Amino acid sequence: AVLGLCRAFGALLFSAAPRRARAPALPPGPLPWLPGPVAAACRGLGGSAPRCTTDPLWKCRGRIRVRGIGGGHKRRYRMIDFQRLRYEEGAPPEPFTEKVIKVRYDPCSADIALVAGGNRKRWIVATENMQPGDIIKNSSHIGRMAVSAKEGDAYPLGALPVGTLICNLESHPGKGAQYIRAAGTCGVLLRKVNGTAIVQLPSKRHMQVLETCVATVGRVSNVDHNKRVIGKAGRNRWLGKRPHTGLWHRKGGWAGRKIKPLPPMKSYVNLPRV
Repeated sequence: AVLGLCRAFGALLFSAAPRRARAPALPPGPLPWLPGPVAAACRGLGGSAPRCTTDPLWKCRGRIRVRGIGGGHKRRYRMIDFQRLRYEEGAPPEPFTEKVIKVRYDPCSADIALVAGGNRKRWIVATENMQPGDIIKNSSHIGRMAVSAKEGDAYPLGALPVGTLICNLESHPGKGAQYIRAAGTCGVLLRKVNGTAIVQLPSKRHMQVLETCVATVGRVSNVDHNKRVIGKAGRNRWLGKRPHTGLWHRKGGWAGRKIKPLPPMKSYVNLPRV
């Protein structure tokens, strides 16, 4: 009887484990959206604001997007309209004028101006000598003769004379200003070739764009921006500028080994005397 019980227990101990059904493999691609209240708690970090006056800002994912930018004092972003030829709804595409209401400080390098025309107001990048009360013109017409534009006006490059100082330059027609927007910068219209225009950027680099690209006449405001004295490293952190690593810090004469010039050559060859 005891032997039979031992054999029965041994069969139970060494028997194969029962098989379980395999979980179905998930299909390739993103996970399905969770229904119910769990979905609201699983919202992604990259969700942008549902309402923006222009394009939404960068998506904040908690990773370094630009190496030298981060931290700093909190600032309010002003929604600047970089497209000068933005017509009102229902308005024909004709030249229109706007009046400068005020010119004020902006956390970015250049000053901004509040302009009004028709039934709207908007912020634009101010030029060097722009003052409240000025009337600025925006036109997309390219005539046979070059126009005599004044500072602050926006025209296509094909309508401006060669040698004009410009700023807030478009790379493609209707895309909005992307170049020459920093404080105190300006470009030069060098020449026009077969429906295109050659522009010299502040970096002395030449850029070729279509002559229908719009630019603003004049230099960007806040010319003395590059002359401000930082004074200490902490102020750069207030401005949101992160330091380089210690490898890239400027070293003085006390740091590192001394690289001395080579001594004059010593000859061991017995040259014949003359």
